[in-house]
Amino acid sequence: MSWHGRAGLLKRIHVNQHVIRRNRTLGTEEPPISIKTYQDNVRCLSVEIEGPSRLVYSPERPLSCGARLWIETRAEVKAS
Repeated sequence: MSWHGRAGLLKRIHVNQHVIRRNRTLGTEEPPISIKTYQDNVRCLSVEIEGPSRLVYSPERPLSCGARLWIETRAEVKAS
């Protein structure tokens, strides 16, 4: 699967630790990376950010999924 998030749209990218643990326990390879926008949530194995981004740590105000550390960008993103 290949996904291209268009430029201008805010994207938040984070790694799902629960998926990594489950993969290790079950010997599976489910995609642990999530790219969230207001429109959707794409899971993938790799991400390429085509422009500026910033790393955000917010332990007091995590994302709705529970992530406390993520990357934010409005640049184009390619996921596979």
